[in-house]
Amino acid sequence: MFNFIWGGVFVAVNFALFVLNYRLFGRKGLYSWICFATVLANIQVVKTIEMFGIVMTLGNTIYTTIYMCTDLLNEKYGTKEARKAVWFGFFTLIASTVMMQLALVFTPQAEGGTAQEAMETIFGLMPRIAAGSLCAYFVSQLLDVQVFGYLKRRFPVRSQFWIRVNGSTLVSQMVDSLVFCTIAFAGEYSWDIWLQILLTTYALKFVISIAATPAMYLARSFSPKED
Repeated sequence: MFNFIWGGVFVAVNFALFVLNYRLFGRKGLYSWICFATVLANIQVVKTIEMFGIVMTLGNTIYTTIYMCTDLLNEKYGTKEARKAVWFGFFTLIASTVMMQLALVFTPQAEGGTAQEAMETIFGLMPRIAAGSLCAYFVSQLLDVQVFGYLKRRFPVRSQFWIRVNGSTLVSQMVDSLVFCTIAFAGEYSWDIWLQILLTTYALKFVISIAATPAMYLARSFSPKED
């Protein structure tokens, strides 16, 4: 119950900061959010928690806000801007991974160098995990932009925004989960365990994506001065 309560607070804070960021900084704020969210998501995913008997990783909430960014950009500024944001995030993810791997190469101070082990735990990702994360992000984000664009043409009415947001996110999140779990875990676990990881990961993303809809409507109502 403790994790459930704090999980609700955690989700609410993520969405509130996302909306505030757009309100204050507009389109540039969405670009900056994508860059830092891609990094934080891959740090938070290292920590696992248990909720209602299900083991899950952190990082899913802030990772969902990346889809919120591209969908909001697509809605208000067009597909080209949303696709550009995907490339921003992809470059940030690669650059941060490379830089932190180089940082781990340095020999720490013999006495008092206590940060090395902690940094290796967080940033010393296994090759398959890192490859899975990069591929899943790239494929699913570009797919999200395309699906949202299609739904925008198919359901163009302003009140149908929820269809565009949830439809594109739920499709792309499934692909994201499938690509990541296949690259990172296929062969490492038995089929039934692998399937359980895939389904629980997607189910959590599904719930968070639905919960994000009111925040998306609120963010869309703003007309930031920066724009």
